[in-house]
Amino acid sequence: MDLAQHIRNVPDFPSPGIQFKDITTLLLVPEAFQECIRLFKARYADNPPDAIVGVDARGFIFGAALAHDMGLPFVTARK
Repeated sequence: MDLAQHIRNVPDFPSPGIQFKDITTLLLVPEAFQECIRLFKARYADNPPDAIVGVDARGFIFGAALAHDMGLPFVTARK
């Protein structure tokens, strides 16, 4: 699955020259969100962590789902 097709680009946000990646469109497609978590999980299959740390907004979304799927503790971190 091409996950990039589920991520909306918002040009010049929050300022000119910046390309904001809106992941809310990916979250609207359950299969895409599941594939994203599956890919993260596969990346760490050979060297599993003791816990997952998620940093603010996106980290909370993806980190919590990954920790749940891997049966690991989830730690929130704020910037």
